[in-house]
Amino acid sequence: MKIRTFATLIAMSCLFAGCAHLTPKCCTKGETIALFDGSDLDQWYTFIRDRGRDTDPKGVFTVKDGLLVISGEEWGCITTHEEYKNYHLVTEFRWGPDTHAPREDKTRDSGILLNSIGEDGGYSGIWMHSIECQIIEGGTGDFIVVGNGTDNYRLTCEVADEKQGSSWIYKEGGTPQTINGGRINWWGRDPSWSDTINFRGAQDVEKPVGEWNRLECLVVDGEITITLNGVVVNKSVDVFPRHGRIQVQSEGAEIHFRNITLHELPDV
Repeated sequence: MKIRTFATLIAMSCLFAGCAHLTPKCCTKGETIALFDGSDLDQWYTFIRDRGRDTDPKGVFTVKDGLLVISGEEWGCITTHEEYKNYHLVTEFRWGPDTHAPREDKTRDSGILLNSIGEDGGYSGIWMHSIECQIIEGGTGDFIVVGNGTDNYRLTCEVADEKQGSSWIYKEGGTPQTINGGRINWWGRDPSWSDTINFRGAQDVEKPVGEWNRLECLVVDGEITITLNGVVVNKSVDVFPRHGRIQVQSEGAEIHFRNITLHELPDV
């Protein structure tokens, strides 16, 4: 169950990150794509619940001062025009000050949805079916299967023997557990976690509100590894689907992103 290719692929992606050029729309294997470089959202389209595609009258998704600013006021996402398979996604995020009903007093919440396929709004009228890297206070790096309850959307993680509430918790060297719905928490998620704004756990890797965090998603050959601020927080194997678009969520909390970069990796 160990991810044998992790070190090799990280090294390769770092090499690609050093390329002098950024391809604006698409690329061949080994090149680097600036999905967001601070100038525009040309690589993405918006989808908002009850509004549909490319209709954002409240400016939920905007570019300000070189940052992607997601207000969180309405539920939805930006979605890449292109699909991707094997890649190393790197970005930085920080929480903004504003929250919105019905989550104005709840933990700040967002996420990056990987390997997204199917119809826009296919899940709850908001998102495509996908595998989520959760971004939430106290739980950044949790995996969530945003699926339809079938094995077409699933993943396997090594987990601890005991659950946290109804969810498994990642533990390297633990017992393999496959899910086709629900979540597998990152290894340090606090057992006393509560859905309360400004929650901080004893082992949290995420930095305090307002500070920048570096988030990496290594997606290759059915394996996903999540790294937060240089710490591997979750790993999965036997992931389905194995390709798709990438979505970034709006879920009631203001969040900022900068430098969303994708390094394409060769097939293994």
